[in-house]
Amino acid sequence: MKNIKNYNLEELKHELVQMGEKPFRAEQIFRWIYVENVTSFDEMTNLSLDLREKLKINFTMSIFNILKKQVASDGTIKYLFDVLDGNAIETVLMKYHHGYSICVSSQIGCKMGCKFCASTGVAFARSLTSGEIVEQLLAVERDEKIKISNVVFMGIGEPLDNYDNVVNAIRIINNQKGINIGARHISVSTSGLVPNIYKLAEENIQCTLSISLHATTNEQRSKMMPVNNLYNIEELLKACKDYIERTNRRISFEYALAKENNDNLEDAKRLVKLLKGMNCHVNLIPINKIENGTFTKSTNENIMKFRDYLNDHGIVATIRRELGSDIDAACGQLRRKNLL
Repeated sequence: MKNIKNYNLEELKHELVQMGEKPFRAEQIFRWIYVENVTSFDEMTNLSLDLREKLKINFTMSIFNILKKQVASDGTIKYLFDVLDGNAIETVLMKYHHGYSICVSSQIGCKMGCKFCASTGVAFARSLTSGEIVEQLLAVERDEKIKISNVVFMGIGEPLDNYDNVVNAIRIINNQKGINIGARHISVSTSGLVPNIYKLAEENIQCTLSISLHATTNEQRSKMMPVNNLYNIEELLKACKDYIERTNRRISFEYALAKENNDNLEDAKRLVKLLKGMNCHVNLIPINKIENGTFTKSTNENIMKFRDYLNDHGIVATIRRELGSDIDAACGQLRRKNLL
């Protein structure tokens, strides 16, 4: 049976017409799903009984079950969701003074093999559908009885490796007749799939692109991130500059600081040289230690020195606030623990 949440509004209108219904019914259904956040077609009381029966015959609403929920001392909540086929995914809710942000997964497992990520070592199963991506947000809103204002595609999986479903999920989340989260409040992270960075620039979505850079030389980055063997730093930065030019949006570069690996003054100098003149921001991440992982967190002193050097040389840099450190904070850890 088809998951009704896999369809953006225009696609849902087409499906309804194929069923002999008027297109405006799709807008009513869209509102019930994404504004009212109902969990059954029976709750859509302004639809006829006949149409509700048609929907039940043709579609599922794919309501996730919560397998596990961890609440951190800082209010961060990590969910392990049953995606209804025997697989599980992680979703994280983060509470800020400006509202609620959610970090969603885009795949079940990840193919990228980054050496500092807890998703590495857990077998890739499949990509999530658009509806499964959006359901993470809806499931958290139902559970916490809140409205989420920011979405980051930084959970398990490489978003640009699941390009079509991720872009469609963004369009659903962004739609003013549904969830209505502005594109500028949606951030998509990538390890550096260059062809799809160019493709995303042409979508005219206006979301924020976040690049997992993490190193300043190809030798260093290839050891941390195998994707660099396909698309090196020079190719990646060329695609980033194209994205900035086409979208007029600032790019965020993620840089996870690992002790005695990429956290010294020479690395900071090379990073300034690489990013000079770009409309960008560097998000410095105190790396999470993972089981059997190669890398450990840099010292607080080195992290602050690195940040200060970047800021002093014209590159805006901030240190990411550490959230959920007492609840398996590293991406993939909760799923990994439940599979091992």
